[in-house]
Amino acid sequence: MSNLEEPSASRLDLAFAQFLGRRSGFEKARKSAFEKLLAQLSYEQTQGHSCMLVDIQAQELLLQSGLAKKMSPAHVESPALSTTTLPLIIEAERLYTQRYWFYEQRLAQQILQKTLIHYPLSNLNSALDRYFGVTSDAVDWQRAAAEMALQQAFTLITGGPGTGKTTTVVKILALMQEFSANPLHIALAAPTGKAAMRLQEAIGHHKSALPCSAAIKHAIPESVTTLHRLLGAKQNSPYFHHHAAKPLAYDLVVVDEASMIDLALLSKLVDALKPDARLILLGDKEQLASVESGAVLADLNAALPKHSLELKTSHRFEGAIKSLAEAINAQLPEQAWRVLTAPNTAVSLLNDQVIAYISEQQHPYLKLIKAGATYPEIYQAFMRFQVLFANRQGPNSVMDINYQVEQRLAQQNLIPLSGLWYSGRPILITQNNATLHLYNGDIGICLPDPEQPTKLKVFFERPDGSIKSYLPARITHCETVFAMTIHKSQGSEFEEVLVVLPDTLNPILTKELLYTAITRAKKTVKIQTRLEIFNATIRQKVQRVTGLMQKLNSLG
Repeated sequence: MSNLEEPSASRLDLAFAQFLGRRSGFEKARKSAFEKLLAQLSYEQTQGHSCMLVDIQAQELLLQSGLAKKMSPAHVESPALSTTTLPLIIEAERLYTQRYWFYEQRLAQQILQKTLIHYPLSNLNSALDRYFGVTSDAVDWQRAAAEMALQQAFTLITGGPGTGKTTTVVKILALMQEFSANPLHIALAAPTGKAAMRLQEAIGHHKSALPCSAAIKHAIPESVTTLHRLLGAKQNSPYFHHHAAKPLAYDLVVVDEASMIDLALLSKLVDALKPDARLILLGDKEQLASVESGAVLADLNAALPKHSLELKTSHRFEGAIKSLAEAINAQLPEQAWRVLTAPNTAVSLLNDQVIAYISEQQHPYLKLIKAGATYPEIYQAFMRFQVLFANRQGPNSVMDINYQVEQRLAQQNLIPLSGLWYSGRPILITQNNATLHLYNGDIGICLPDPEQPTKLKVFFERPDGSIKSYLPARITHCETVFAMTIHKSQGSEFEEVLVVLPDTLNPILTKELLYTAITRAKKTVKIQTRLEIFNATIRQKVQRVTGLMQKLNSLG
């Protein structure tokens, strides 16, 4: 193994660096410096950055390797990756692997193409009055978002919990159908199964109240799918069935929870749209960026103000949870701590023992299992409460707590913990499985098979409300989910959330992480933390290195 000294680099990062190092032709000293750069680049991409910053000296070394090419942000790249054969790209002061440079470049070009498409409409104000009421002195942000979306091919609508993103988009869909000469073929999607279910429920709820004909309501779809299902995920492949050469048939695609979408996935989605198809992205720009590389929602929002609008009035999210969220967003730790420690039933510090408290919250759904309740009843009871952690591994982490909770519930004779699979085991899918139509983030519960009670099956609720079950042996990539990471909770809502912060500060603790965690709660938030960790988390902000915003500005 080479003498790589980058402490953060994983074995995979080092292997990538060594693979290209052997092809550089450098002597030992320069090869070592070259490999250190590449190990760091690989590591940075695993941390969510699409590229990393490099100085002039590093750029010269990279170019001398014969494996890097300098590109301009204004460079027009063809759809085929093979047109740029070198594995490394330098653009301005940013170093990319070829693939991530291509994703950024392709996405910027195609989004900008969509921003050039406009739909001038007559009699728009009267239609908007019917759906949103007559305008007053106060700005109606929902109306403004609809007015924008109806007249252009790309729109980004952002807003916090309760600002009416779904209400607005349902009205937009109705208005678009009214103004279209022919019925629009519409797809509704979200990054995860749970987010898709939430969007589907909301659209079904709001559609009936629309001030339009039954024919227009019928033309608005209620079925919502995941992005991977929409694009046609291929088993054990990063590619999809739908792409530029085989585009989706839809005239309009609406995607909720867009903050969760990484650079690669959004690039592939936009690539798979028809040239004249519209795209509407919905999301909360204050939430965490995607787990994978990029910060596409933030970059698009910053670079395209004429195509972005933030809903600023909350109609549902009120009280202490809203006050806490606002203080965290504004990075005001002292104010946030006052809200957290003030006498309040909605927001409070947890002073009880964590394992005892978490275990007690599992009793209702486990008792329903013993009582022979239906799966929807069991699932709803389980999803009432969730524990959110910053870290997946290590002391006081998701894996550690899940193990301890299992042991305690077994001691209380609430679960028969005699092996990996047992009645009542809640699981989280951790890797997409296109064959089973199970995707990263889906939650299921292991229960006795009603037809063969001596056998276990794992049950999942689909976005359309149907129930699907699988033999445990078929589910290979999953983990117990009495607790989950905050990243995995995105797109979900629970009546009560317990947020457990670690005892020591680490780079993952940011104000976006904490904001995302508390806004998963509909009624109650409890936090276990120390004052110094809480304050430091709020003062720390996510900083991702990307080039998408610069590309959009350069190409535009």
